[in-house]
Parts: sequence; structure tokens; C-alpha cells
Amino acid sequence: MKKWMKRLTAAVLGAVLVMGSLGSLAAYGATPKADDDMRAVWISTVYSADYPSTQNNAEAQKAEFIQKLDQAQALGLNTVVVQIRPKGDAFYESDLNPWSAVLTGTQGKDPGYDPMEFMIEETHKRGMEFHAWMNPYRITTSGVDLSALSADNMARQHPDWILTYNNAMYYNPAKEEVKQYITDTVAEVVENYDVDAIHFDDYFYPSNYPLPEGEGREGSAANERREHVNDLIEMVSKRIKSIDSSVEFGISPMGIWKNSSSDPAGSATKGSEGYYTVYGDAKEWVEKGWVDYIVPQIYWETGNNAADYETLVKWWNDLVEGTDVDLYIGQGIYKDSVASEIVKEMQINEKYKNVDGSFFFSLRDLLNDRQGCATALKSYYAEKDADTPAVSVPDKQEPSQTNTGKKTAYAGRANLQIDGKTVEMEVYTIDDYSYFKLRDIAKALTATDKKFDTVWVEADQAIHLQTGIPYTINGTETAVKQGSDTTATPSTAKLYVDGDPQSATAYTIHDYTYYKLRDIAKLVDFGVTWDESTATIGIDTTTGYKA
Repeated sequence: MKKWMKRLTAAVLGAVLVMGSLGSLAAYGATPKADDDMRAVWISTVYSADYPSTQNNAEAQKAEFIQKLDQAQALGLNTVVVQIRPKGDAFYESDLNPWSAVLTGTQGKDPGYDPMEFMIEETHKRGMEFHAWMNPYRITTSGVDLSALSADNMARQHPDWILTYNNAMYYNPAKEEVKQYITDTVAEVVENYDVDAIHFDDYFYPSNYPLPEGEGREGSAANERREHVNDLIEMVSKRIKSIDSSVEFGISPMGIWKNSSSDPAGSATKGSEGYYTVYGDAKEWVEKGWVDYIVPQIYWETGNNAADYETLVKWWNDLVEGTDVDLYIGQGIYKDSVASEIVKEMQINEKYKNVDGSFFFSLRDLLNDRQGCATALKSYYAEKDADTPAVSVPDKQEPSQTNTGKKTAYAGRANLQIDGKTVEMEVYTIDDYSYFKLRDIAKALTATDKKFDTVWVEADQAIHLQTGIPYTINGTETAVKQGSDTTATPSTAKLYVDGDPQSATAYTIHDYTYYKLRDIAKLVDFGVTWDESTATIGIDTTTGYKA
């Protein structure tokens, strides 16, 4: 993580070059790291868990990634760790791995663009780092039918490289050909793409893969498995550095190497041990200097009986002492018990001098603000950054607001007909016009061709409306209700649509921004109808806006 001056310069240059694009948005607010701390989020693509939500639509995938990138940066993050090889397939142009089925629904089908090239460019525009996350051995999450794989899949071409377990296929770590293939896969990415790091997760041998009969977990067969994994780690490390010494290699192992009951050098815990469960000897990788950084997945809360959070932070802090390996903590915010105390855990991290930041799993939990974790982290990082100057590049033009003066807002509820389906919404009438909450319309159109999302960027005091991607539920939505008449204040929030500044009448009511439905329709290009006989407003997503 020593490339931030380079990335900061790139952010400024990128902003100048792409002033009119949404990509320039976060570059304006890009900041160098406070105290050189890592603030990363894992973006999982297997099962499309975090990204992408659409297939066979390059523009929608691009827009969605930009949206998620901007949301991550708005929370104070500075690094994305994107799963670009989820199942022996690729989010990039490769001679060794087929195109990922996640992109198109069909493994080996060209998505029509290079997703990783696009993602790296957008990430670097913002002064952020891009870590290419690979699962080294996994071929399928379920299924052992080789014919279901694309013809150019290495597993299909070399069935002797495979081991199967629990109805899934894996590359056999013991095969020398597999070690070379994975090393070559890494080299291909480092040679052809401007990645900041190669990142492996905690999947090595299949979890609890059985040993031969009569063999124990410290026996020759188990030790050979660990050596095979070690061979790969060393090979990958050396290959990366031979190509580009500035590209880092990081691994996020299971949070427990060994329990102290198994080895006095282990931690005072009672959980699953990476050394035995997946044959991953993370202690060896650190001590041999084969990794530039280590991210133990300490996915437990403080006080956990089997694996107390601080006990493990201290153990890993002591492990990297005296080495050149950076330590970042994997924070399991997908668990309510962790998400609800995330700031407490960050404060614990601050107590240990070798902890240089955090990785959060995963993006969807942040964007859904699970247990308020995103809100808490945003405030936590904002406080850390209070004395850090931001890079500022002026907008090509400032979006304007056309309304002035406070108004009386009359509360009501409206039954909108959206493509013939009734949807109830809160509405306020101001000067005989109906005003709706922007995100209520976004939520209602999620399943239509006119779908869009909204992102609030605090640094810009701006709402960014992004078309072509579904609305992201943020967890704070309330049931439809009729409020009380109140005073509406002209909104000072800027408005952008797909990166372009717009002008629209808007009011703030109870801390929410409300727009005229016809203004939203014009911006997103959907039809609006009015049935005089029933006094019903309609939205027609099959047509465009007509004045």
C-alpha cells in the first residue's frame, strides 16, 4: 500500500480528462489515506453476491460498478478487492481462463467489453486501489459434470488435474501442472493489467477434505498438503515480483491459524483452524515473507467464547512483528454481532501498532447499512480525516436549483398506477404540484426498464441519480404513511444524472428531498399519465417522457 501519491496524481489527471462523466464524481473528493490506513471492501462476484446484478448488459454492469464504487468512496474507503476469478473463470480477457458465466449466464461467452480493464480505470480515477481477488483452486461451487464447463476451460481439457468433494470440483493442489497453471494465471493479470495487488482468499484444500485412512492431521499426508499449498504461494510471490515489484501479493486466511490447545504458538481460542481445516499455513507465509500483506478473517465479536476478537487481533499483531508484512484485519460485518460493534472493533485495532487497516466483508452489507455499520464507519473515517485536505477539481458547471423561498407542504398519500400496478406513496402538494420522494420512485421502478438508483455524496452535498441499475435498498425505508402538513424548504442539494449536472425544483421535507414527478420523468425518460375521472397519476415505463 505505498502507491498513494501515484494514485492521487492519477485521480487529478483522470478528473480533468473525464470531467463530464460520472467517473469524475469521486475523483473530485479523493483523499490520500489518513495515517496510511487500509480501508478496503471485498466485492464478491460468485453467485453475483455483490456484483453484477445484471447479465448480458455491458452498459448496465458499468453503471452499477460506478455506482458501487462511488458509494464505497463516499463511506471513506480507499480500496476495492474485486473477485475477478471466482470459479476458474475470468472477468478479464485471458488465454488461460474462460469468460465468467456471471457476466453473461454462459461460461466462455464474451461479454462485449473487458470488465476488469474498465473497473481498474474507474477505480484509479478516484485515487483508489484495485486488488484483483482470485480463488486459486475452485472450479465449481456445486456440480461435477465437466460437460457443463466451457470447452476452453482448463478443467475440461485436463480432467486429471481435478479432485472432487461434496459435489464440487477443485484443482488438485498437489499437481505440479496446477501450481504452474495458477502461477501463470496470476502472471497473465500482472503483465496485462494495472492492478495494485493480487489477492487470494481463504479457500485452499476443500474444507475438511478427508485424509487417507490411518493418516492424522500432523501426519505425512497432511504435511504434504500444506507443502503443496506453500509451494504455490512461494511460486506466485516470486513470479509477481519478477514482473512488477510494485504489485503486492496478499492473502486473507482463516482467522485462526491454530488454537493453543493444538500448538503453544497458537491463539487462546477454540475455533476452526486454518492449518488443519484447509491446510493453509499462514504463519509460514508471513515468516518467509512470501506475502506483502495478510488479512486474517477475524469474523467474531468481542467476548466470543470460542474466538474473542481482541485475542486474535493481538495474536496476529505479534505474528507480523519484526517482518515486512502489513497486517490488515478482515471484519465480518455480514454478522449482526460484528456489524453492531464495528467502531468498537476499529478502536481495538488502533491499540495495536502493527494493524494498518481493515477489509470489510462484504459490500452488500455495507450498502445495506447492516446494524448501522456503514453510518458508523462513515463517521469514524470522517473524524480520522478531519485534518486531511481533499483534492479539489472544479465541476464543469454547477447544477442549479430553480426554486426559492419556503412553502407550505400539504401531506397526503397517492395511489400511482405503474404499468397498471397500484403502488402507494407518500406525497406532498406544494403550489398545486405533487412532490414525491426520489427514492420512492426509484424503488417502485426497480423491476422495470426505467430503473435507477440514487446515491448521496456527502462531500459534494449532491444526489447522484444513475439510470439502468436497480435501486439499492438501504435498510432505512419506512412504511407508506401520510405525514402532517408542514413547511418545505428549498433544497440546496445538487443533482446529477449519470454524471451530468441537472436543474430541477426540489424541496427538503423532514430531511428528505422531494421532486415533481414530471421532473423525475423527464430526467429518467418515462411517461406520466393523468386519469381525470379517477384522479389517478400513472407511470408508463414502456414510453418516453412527453411534455
